[in-house]
Amino acid sequence: MPELDATDARLLLELSEKPRASGVELAHSLGLARNTVQSRLAKWDTGGRLGSIDRRVNPSALGYPLLAFVTIRVDQHRLSAVTTALAAIPEVVEVFGLSGASDLLVRIVAVDADDLYRIAGLILDISGVERTNMAIAMRELVTYRLTPVLERAAGTA
Repeated sequence: MPELDATDARLLLELSEKPRASGVELAHSLGLARNTVQSRLAKWDTGGRLGSIDRRVNPSALGYPLLAFVTIRVDQHRLSAVTTALAAIPEVVEVFGLSGASDLLVRIVAVDADDLYRIAGLILDISGVERTNMAIAMRELVTYRLTPVLERAAGTA
């Protein structure tokens, strides 16, 4: 059972179009009561249903134009320690646990090739990392998006 209903999806679509809109503006544009909008926004804030705003920041705007993905094979007894060590590297922006031949998928940002080499060294120095494989992203072809899923949930797709 989904945690968000069609009204939530409509509200999230409106927020993605107008992220700075006030609760009153959202209520007016969606034809909802202001209290309905405010209570749903408050529920999302306290329930951890919305990600942080930093997902919208383009790393290149911070001087990190290079994006790379690293798959890592890990000593399973050290998985937690490896994850903690990866989280301590500022340029590691995401880590996913995987099934299959690799255990982790790590998204990293770098200033340039030399910086990427430095970060790769930091990852290889982590105790429990058995093997890595790196791929540099040449171009982002489909950006992170949930709008099509939200449109489906809202009944507008």
